[in-house]
Formats: sequence, structure tokens, C-alpha cells
Amino acid sequence: MAVMITEECINCDACAPECPVAAILADDSDRNPHEGERFYVKPESCVECVGHADTPRCAEACPTEGSIVWDLPFVVDFTDYYADGNETGAYKIREHKKKGLMLPTVKAQPFMDEITLDIRQARANVLDSF
Repeated sequence: MAVMITEECINCDACAPECPVAAILADDSDRNPHEGERFYVKPESCVECVGHADTPRCAEACPTEGSIVWDLPFVVDFTDYYADGNETGAYKIREHKKKGLMLPTVKAQPFMDEITLDIRQARANVLDSF
């Protein structure tokens, strides 16, 4: 995932239409592990707007500070992190009929490599990085 939506989300739907890869699910989606609470960014789909915009468009559209923060990149090095998060319910990673759980070992996603691991681990507000 590269970005995540926190409990600060007010479910306004400003972010979802801005996502160029349709990685954001509404709070009423049954594929959202936070169903009924807040919107959710599918980590197996999020590309941090790499190749689409200079900054994540969801964060630019969001009116609530602290609602969209950095998460670890969806790459092979963090496969265990995402697998564990899927097990605990923090994430709800899609399961492909033939490929299985769509972890980074199946398909890693591009990410903004200029965002340091420290910033990501601190779950810093996305727009504070630009």
C-alpha cells in the first residue's frame, strides 16, 4: 500500500474519484476491512500515483488533515508485513483464483522512493512530504 486512510476519515468520498487506479473502497464495501467505519486503500492496487501525478491525488483531495498517511511500500521486502496485516484484519488483500493472495511476491507496486522508510514507519501525513 503506500498510503493508508486513518480513523480521521470523515467518509466524504473526495478521495475515491481521484484515484487513477481505483484503489480506494468506500466505507460500505464488503471488501473493506474497516467496513462501516472509513474508506480503505487496497494495498495490492495503490501505486502512490506514480506515473499519474507528482503527489498522491487522494491526499490532495482529502479535506481532513491526518486522514491519509504513508504506509510501507507494497514490495517483496515487506511481504510478511502485509501478510501479517491481512491475517489480523488490518488489510483485506484480494485473493486471485489462480494466483492466490495478491501479496507483493505476486505483484509488487510502484512507489515514491524519495519517501524514506522513517517517514513511512511514522505514518506521516502524506501532504507534509511535499
